[in-house]
Amino acid sequence: MTARLLPGAPAAEALLADASARAARLPTPPHLVMVRLGDDPASVSYVRGKDRKAREVGLTSTVYALPETTTQAELLDLIARLNADDSVNGILVQLPLPAHVSEQAVLHAIDPRKDVDGFHPLNMGELWAGRPALRPCTPAGILYLLDHYGIPVAGQRAVVVGRSHIVGRPLAGLLLSRDATVTVAHSRTGDLGAVTREADLLCVAVGQPHLITPEMVRPGATVIDVGINRVSGENGGKAHLTGDVDPEVARVAGAITPVPGGVGPMTIAQLLANTVAAAEMQAR
Repeated sequence: MTARLLPGAPAAEALLADASARAARLPTPPHLVMVRLGDDPASVSYVRGKDRKAREVGLTSTVYALPETTTQAELLDLIARLNADDSVNGILVQLPLPAHVSEQAVLHAIDPRKDVDGFHPLNMGELWAGRPALRPCTPAGILYLLDHYGIPVAGQRAVVVGRSHIVGRPLAGLLLSRDATVTVAHSRTGDLGAVTREADLLCVAVGQPHLITPEMVRPGATVIDVGINRVSGENGGKAHLTGDVDPEVARVAGAITPVPGGVGPMTIAQLLANTVAAAEMQAR
């Protein structure tokens, strides 16, 4: 058996096309504001990519590139001003933040209606209550990818490996809301393989290269690999990206997302779809 590949790019393009069409129906283009502290190369690259893609989709995008020495009080004051600005529909503060700034304080300060990352506790609470709200981008993007490729969710036994507030926990909530039977496994789970072998739908987001091996996967299962790990090449070879799932799992699984090029494109696409959704809600 060779697994069917589920690349993210086609699903992301479909999601972006839908977001662009919805944005065009609004009185003014949705406005996304991104805030970055410092010059961490990864953060600079991520924000630049989001800014470029937002403009391609027809959104207005503004980037605040602040020095790393910006105080928490100064950042919270900027967020308060953006919250009060009716021309701003979505606010994203790029993580991670410098050590002197509380991530929790910042995420709690963003207006839940403009929280396009979906991390505000009110939005998380609405997710678990099964009510409409802005959803965390990677988990919501995974659900869209599954729908795009016609992978069933309702009635499936889903196992989520990882319990972070960014992916694992909200993904479990979204799968539950779609009528999957959900198990969340983590670093304290005993006999992880016995748990993962129960899954019709296995989602892995732990940041540990090749944690999931072929014998841990039920034959024919759908495997969603969220991990993106940079590992050194053998014998001093060039570093490369790899997932939390051993590539050999493709011999057992029925369908699998590649790394890179699987879940990654869905995250940015969902961020922009969330910005359009926020603008739609604010226009009502």
